Amino acid sequence: MTGSTLRLLLTGDSILQRRLQSRSDEALRPLFDRVRAADVAFTNLEVLANDYRGDPALESGGSHFGAPSWVLDELVEAGFSLFATATNHCLDYSISGLLHSIEAMEARGLSFAGVGRNLEEARRPVYHTHPRGTVAMVSCASSFAKGQEAGAQRSDMPGRPGLNPLHFETVHEVTDVQLAALRDIAEGLGLEAERQAKIRLGFAFPPADPSVFPLGELKFRLAPAAANRPAVRTSANRKDIDAMVRWVQEAKGLSDLAMVSLHAHEQGESKEIPAEFIAAFAREMVDAGADLVVGHGPHLLRGMEIYKGKPIFYSLGNFLGQNELVARIPADGYERFRADPELKPGQVYQQRTNNDQGGFPADRRYWESVVPILTWEGRELRDLSLLPISLGWKDVRHRRGRPRLAEGEEARGILERFAALSKPFGTTVDVERSAVLL
Repeated sequence: MTGSTLRLLLTGDSILQRRLQSRSDEALRPLFDRVRAADVAFTNLEVLANDYRGDPALESGGSHFGAPSWVLDELVEAGFSLFATATNHCLDYSISGLLHSIEAMEARGLSFAGVGRNLEEARRPVYHTHPRGTVAMVSCASSFAKGQEAGAQRSDMPGRPGLNPLHFETVHEVTDVQLAALRDIAEGLGLEAERQAKIRLGFAFPPADPSVFPLGELKFRLAPAAANRPAVRTSANRKDIDAMVRWVQEAKGLSDLAMVSLHAHEQGESKEIPAEFIAAFAREMVDAGADLVVGHGPHLLRGMEIYKGKPIFYSLGNFLGQNELVARIPADGYERFRADPELKPGQVYQQRTNNDQGGFPADRRYWESVVPILTWEGRELRDLSLLPISLGWKDVRHRRGRPRLAEGEEARGILERFAALSKPFGTTVDVERSAVLL
């Protein structure tokens, strides 16, 4: 790609359940014409394109996001060519459902990464080649249930199909008074004696950090004297980071652009602020050679950072949001939502949101986002423009969730919010020009 220009378009989560009609719907076509005009267009595939086949898992990503396999064709028709698949929904139908989805993507020759039949396969980058250049992508997720991560293959045992995991540790820093109270509770209830017994029997291990006090699944330690106040600290797993550094370095040498996709719900002080480990991980990926990092997962916008000249998007929010149109809900889903088994799927979602008075339908932020278009010359980022989009907040349920270009005051409001979210990272968004200052 040396000397040539490549335009890369990025979007957030795509939850598609019905025909998109991106060419024939006049409201949608102007946006999708821009998607199709890009040399490479990326989206996060939040649904499992399994035709609802597989074994519905007890632990889903919130809802069981099965979908018809033809949603893949709709996304390709819409202009997408690069798909991240490591999400907290990719095992909603267990391993069998994931394999159906993998086979559907492979049959279409799609460029996807983030899931595989074993850990090495899930970790590997995908290389998408366009006449203007090759874009490599590593896809991973920090938000997933235990057992959804792919397992390593051995010479004598097969690996486990699953996603490319970024494990992280959460430690709660507390005051000395609080820590003493927690220890007293653990000892008084016999929880500490039980933990020590498991260690003696070989079923558990003491923390690697001796200053950490475990209480059930939670970990506590004394806050630094300078702070002397409670705080939540998170750090990514070193083994997972090193494994992805290995592949990012490989991808950089075999492509014109190397990107990392991270699906992460974890938050800091609010849902619009990424957890501590996310920023540290993203910057380390850039240090390893990634040309950009693209985040998604919390279903709403987070800010962006220009780190060493490379863009990091902490969340691009929703792009397609048809989660209320899921056609089938397993029995465990009805149990989880405390829904009458006689209710139809649409009625279950209405009950969950109290007829749009709660959840996603009640918060406009989940229905607005930006679509960045990045222009590269070689490995130099020359331009970063932003398309503000609306997913039709307050539209009727079967029509909302489909993106279109925002206009007027709505567009300005979206850009101003993105600018405010990006400012703490030292990024300046030119609202008038719909662009990021590089």
